[in-house]
Amino acid sequence: MDNNNSSPIEQSTLFERVSNSTVLKLLVIFFLSLILLIPLSLISDLIEERKNREQEVAAGITLNWGKDQVVSSPILAIPYRETIPLSAEKIQKSNLREETKWIFILPKTSNITTDITPQHLSRGIYTSVVYHSNMTLEGSFDKISLEKLEIPKEDIDWKGSKLIFGLQDFKGLGKRPSLNWDGDELTFDPDFNNLKLFNQNLVCSVPLDPQKKNSLYKIKLNLKGSRSLNFLPLGDQTNIQAKGNWANPSFTGAFLPSKRSTGTSNFSASWEIPSFNRKLPQQWTGDARPIYQFDTNLENTNDRNEQKTAQNSASAVTTVNSLLDNTDMITINFLPDINNYQKTTRVAKYGILVIILTFTSLLFTEVIKKKRIHIIQYILIGAAMVLFYTLLLALSEHIGFNLAYLTASIATVMLIGSFIKSITKDQKSAVLLSSILGLFYLFIYILMQLRDYSLVAGTIGIFIILAILMRVSTKINWYQFDNSHADQ
Repeated sequence: MDNNNSSPIEQSTLFERVSNSTVLKLLVIFFLSLILLIPLSLISDLIEERKNREQEVAAGITLNWGKDQVVSSPILAIPYRETIPLSAEKIQKSNLREETKWIFILPKTSNITTDITPQHLSRGIYTSVVYHSNMTLEGSFDKISLEKLEIPKEDIDWKGSKLIFGLQDFKGLGKRPSLNWDGDELTFDPDFNNLKLFNQNLVCSVPLDPQKKNSLYKIKLNLKGSRSLNFLPLGDQTNIQAKGNWANPSFTGAFLPSKRSTGTSNFSASWEIPSFNRKLPQQWTGDARPIYQFDTNLENTNDRNEQKTAQNSASAVTTVNSLLDNTDMITINFLPDINNYQKTTRVAKYGILVIILTFTSLLFTEVIKKKRIHIIQYILIGAAMVLFYTLLLALSEHIGFNLAYLTASIATVMLIGSFIKSITKDQKSAVLLSSILGLFYLFIYILMQLRDYSLVAGTIGIFIILAILMRVSTKINWYQFDNSHADQ
C-alpha cells in the first residue's frame, strides 16, 4: 500500500522539478524568441508594402504635376547634303542618292540660373515633394570649324539651321519658353519625330551667318517638376547658379557645387564645369540620335548605359561614343524631411534584440524575486513588444516618426509594466523592468539619430549591456530557485 502511494508522488515531484527548471525555462524562452521572428518578419513585409504604396501614390502625383526634370544646354543643328552611292559597282550619277545629315555644335559658354520653390503635395496620407522653377539659360556658340568637319560649303544648308533645347517632361512647362537669338525674339515648337536628341525636344529655326564670329542665345522658361532637378552641362564652359527655399537639398551627380550655403529654410549653390570630362565632342556630324538617358533608379543606370554604349558602338553612325546618363548630370534632390518607412525599417531590425534582452531581464527577476512568470505570460509580453512596431508604423503615417516613436514606446512600456505588476504583485519589480525596457527603446532611438556612428555605438552599447548582465549573474544563486521547488 505504502509503495503504491509513494510512486505517483515521486513521479509528480520529478515532473515539477523538470518543468520548473531554470535551464528548461531558458531554453523555452530562447525557442519563443525564435518563434517571434515570424511576426517580426511579417511586420517588415507590412512596412515594405506601405512603402511601395507611398511610392505608387508619389508616382501618380508626379505623373500629373511633372516628373523629375532634366534641363540641358541647347544644341545647334545645321543640315547638310551627303551623297551616298547605292552600290559599289559603278559610281555614276544615276547610282547616287542624297541624304540629309546634320552638323551638331555644342555651346562655347552656357550659363544657367534658376530660382526653385519646392513644396509638399499631398494625396490622402501620403506626400510628395514637387517644385516650381524660374530659369534662364544664356550663352554663345563659336564660329563653325568646317575644316575639321571636312564638309564642302556648298552642301551646307545654312537657312535650315535649328536650335534644339531638351527637357525631360513637357507637362512641367507653365508656358512656352522664349528664345532671344542675337537680339531676335523667336518661338520654340515641339519636335517629336525628327531631331530627337533629348527625351522631349523643343526646336526653333534660327538665322545663322557662317561669317559671324559667335552667336548669342537666351532662353527663359517656367518649369515644374518632382523630387529632383537635373542639369546636363554640354557647354565648353558651363556655369550653374541655383537657389531655393528648401532646407535640406542633396547635391549629387558628376560634380559637387564649388560654392554652397544652406540655411534653416533656404539654400544656394553654384557650379563651374569645364568640358574636360564630357563624353561628347564640341561638334560632330550624322543623324539625330538620343545623346542621354535618364533613370530615376540609379541602380539601373550603369547596366542600361552599358547596353546603350554597345548599341552605339555597333552602329558607329556618329562620333558620339556613349550615351550620357545620371552620372554625367548635376542633380539637386529635394528630399522629404523625414523618411518614416526607412526609419521604421531600421527600428524593426533591432526587434529581436529588444525581445531577447527583455526576456533575459524577466528571467533574472524570476530568480532574484523568486516569482514565477508562466510561459503564456512570456508569450503575451512578446506579443506586446511585437505590436510596438505595428503601432509605430501606423502612427508615423499620421503624426510623424518622432512623436509616433514616443507614443508607441510609452504605451508599450506602460502595458508591459502594469502586466508585470499584476503577475508579481511587486511594484518595485514592475518599475524596474519598465525602466529597463524604456532604456532599451531610448537606446534604439539614439542609434537612429547617429546614422554614420550607429554601428560602433550599437556595438559598444550591447557590449556594456552584456557586461552588466554577466556581472548581475555572478550575484545570483541559480540553483536556489530550483531547490526551493524540489523541497516543496
